[in-house]
Amino acid sequence: MTHPPLIEICCDGFAAAGRAAEMGADRIELCENLGIGGVTPSFPDIEMAAALEVPVNVLIRPRGGDFVYDAAEIEDMMRSIAFCGSVGVNGVVIGALLPSGEVDLPLCRDIVAMARSEGLSVTFHRAIDASADILRALEDVMSLGVDRVLSSGAAPSAWEGRETLAEMVRRAQGRLTVMPGSGITAQNAVPLMIATGAREFHGSRPEIMRQLRSPGSLIP
Repeated sequence: MTHPPLIEICCDGFAAAGRAAEMGADRIELCENLGIGGVTPSFPDIEMAAALEVPVNVLIRPRGGDFVYDAAEIEDMMRSIAFCGSVGVNGVVIGALLPSGEVDLPLCRDIVAMARSEGLSVTFHRAIDASADILRALEDVMSLGVDRVLSSGAAPSAWEGRETLAEMVRRAQGRLTVMPGSGITAQNAVPLMIATGAREFHGSRPEIMRQLRSPGSLIP
């Protein structure tokens, strides 16, 4: 039996999420301010998106810039996660690093524990692409027990990082899902799937859904 890969569409606000749901997205990542890489959306947008008939994962990122957070920012993230749990979205998208570029394991363990206590799925976001050593960071992320990691393979785009992504997929099998994201287009989506062996993809261009769901892209 074959099935198409899962396609997550990144949506800047509730209106975009509604359109992506209507177009058949398998899952939505909800955020706002994509111009700075995305930050946590407003609570009203989160609550409205929770009612969509498609799983919604909410980006938990208090600001743009690096992924090293202070106490006030951590409190803000925890409050946002609690709100996500209260309105019943599918999951949250999280990540944090130390100044050294390593995964902030103590903080991330606390964040994951908070998310799990609210019944939420957990994705580790592209903070991994800013880490000092992406393959070492992958081992740390796997130790957190998250469901998936979003990555471009530490490159400007997933296509450019396809060799690293393929290695991440190989190392992560059975422990978490590696989900390529960044710069995925209708032209490179299927070649990227073939090159990496990935089964989930993240993009902001809804047209990738048609390419990845074509008969030639079906995977066992």
